Amino acid sequence: MRIIMKKPSKFPAQKLSQPGEEHKMNPQPELIRANYKGSEKLKNKIALVTGGDSGIGGSTVLHFAKEGADIALVYLKETTDAKNIKKLVEKEGRKCLLIKMDLKQEANCNASIEACVKEYGHINILVNNAAMQFPKDSLTEINKQQLHKTFETNIYPFFYLTRAALKYFKKGDVVINTSSVTAYRGSEHLIDYASTKGAIVSFTRSLSAQLAKKGIRVNGVAPGPIWTPLIPASFDDVTDFGQDTPMGRAGQPSEVGPAYVFLACEDSSYITGQFIHINGGEIIGG
Repeated sequence: MRIIMKKPSKFPAQKLSQPGEEHKMNPQPELIRANYKGSEKLKNKIALVTGGDSGIGGSTVLHFAKEGADIALVYLKETTDAKNIKKLVEKEGRKCLLIKMDLKQEANCNASIEACVKEYGHINILVNNAAMQFPKDSLTEINKQQLHKTFETNIYPFFYLTRAALKYFKKGDVVINTSSVTAYRGSEHLIDYASTKGAIVSFTRSLSAQLAKKGIRVNGVAPGPIWTPLIPASFDDVTDFGQDTPMGRAGQPSEVGPAYVFLACEDSSYITGQFIHINGGEIIGG
């Protein structure tokens, strides 16, 4: 189940190319705890998860499967990772539809939702999670191409996918959006990335107000430093990643995935427009 035995505070030097491949990481992230036991919180639900091939998305997929959901997993090009997750989902007795798609294009977002509904007949949970980041030391280094790619990857698909999913959503269905601690405290090296994550917060709050009367809840998770493929794919030096948190270490995807279960199930039935902050103890307003 891709388990690591401890949660390290330091990581060896390594470099991956964007968007990162989990099977090449050292150490491998922990996606789900060995002792996690599902209790059918999402029995027979259908969930579409973007960026579900690895990291937080992969953890979410595995936790959803443990809770009884069938999955539509959307990924960019990390086929090896996606197939690994699919096998683990199927070990839980659940189905996993793999959808290889570039979500920067609206037509591809629409096609992803349609593929899910064609396969399963409906959709109950949409997890908007896929993202990229390109660190730069100065605003002047962020060119037009990077700016567009960051926004077209990190926020535009949230609009496209949610709009397409709403055609099929009914009372009790949910949207869960992945933001970031950078949306709340900023990041001097990730200005464009942090800006998209701030947009996700506003998108979530606004959409939640619009859909509340329909009984559709919209919430989000704002992770801090979590050991995912995006990290070694973004930074040359990851040895001290996460050590500046009060807990003194980076988090593992296994420590984030259960929050998505909570927001997807009836346990959070009186919660909408909110974010869960999983960041190792950094106090964040909002």
